[in-house]
Amino acid sequence: MKEITITSREAGQRLDKYLLRYLPSAGKGFLYKMMRKKNIVLNGRRAEGKELLREGDALRLFFSEETLNKFMGGENRDRELPALDPALVLYEDSQVLAVNKPAGMLSQKAAPGDLSLVEYVTGYLLKSGALKPEERQGFHPGIANRLDRNTSGLVLAGKTMGAAQALAELFRKRDMEKYYLCLVQGTLREKCRISGYLRKDEKRNQVTVTSFPGAGGVPIETAYEPLGWSGDCTLLKTELITGKSHQIRGHLAGIGHPLAGDPKYGDPKLNDRFRRQYGLKRQFLHAWQICFHRCPQTLENLSGKTLEAPLPEQLKKIIKNLNLQEALYE
Repeated sequence: MKEITITSREAGQRLDKYLLRYLPSAGKGFLYKMMRKKNIVLNGRRAEGKELLREGDALRLFFSEETLNKFMGGENRDRELPALDPALVLYEDSQVLAVNKPAGMLSQKAAPGDLSLVEYVTGYLLKSGALKPEERQGFHPGIANRLDRNTSGLVLAGKTMGAAQALAELFRKRDMEKYYLCLVQGTLREKCRISGYLRKDEKRNQVTVTSFPGAGGVPIETAYEPLGWSGDCTLLKTELITGKSHQIRGHLAGIGHPLAGDPKYGDPKLNDRFRRQYGLKRQFLHAWQICFHRCPQTLENLSGKTLEAPLPEQLKKIIKNLNLQEALYE
């Protein structure tokens, strides 16, 4: 028999969600069967799975050690995780961690064997002592805003279940401003707010943006402000009014101003030039700032704050060589 005491970090989630994290190799149907048969009990009583866990709750699993080890993932759960480089940490309090994600790193796993930002953040919290090894099985830091693998910049993670849920709600309500920096083809001189309809091809992982509604299209809005231009490129401060997959990349390409270096939506000639001159092999897109308003009590330290992720050195070099550095920081 295994007895688990729920900590403040794990509290706030449904029992069935917790069990799926704690016993990742057990199916949902099996877990519900075990609750019905009282092989899994909460505070000494039969559970349904929809109960919200509270700090101090006692969960008992009446499994053999062999069965428990199998459903917990065996040796995989004990593998050492790489720790996030502390230099990438932009902000941290008891509830939230803000990270400057490098290009090339997944925000979350795409396949079981992947190492994503979630694993690096978990490793960082374990190394710092903010997360206890015994809590790792039932809790994973919740990434609030996912970036494409090859987009760099600001990502927030909840260090407790309550913080992860509060961040998710904050992003769902869009009760903040999110700004990106991107370098686009062509010259744009005026601030603008554009709208359209985005349709995603899941098989190709690619979007199409049109000015009219169509089958499967969802309305999107993007705002941009030119910070400076040089030759045939403009540096934009872009705000996501809605937040859809590939929105900035697809929307700007759709109006004839694709991002420099973008392999999916960009101009091949421009991309080739930036590859030769600067070694740029990904889209020039960086999640730069998040400006918070009044936040709920769990996230009260973020109220009124603006978090900013510095540009990677490669993108800084491009801006400097295009004489756009002053435009960025003026």
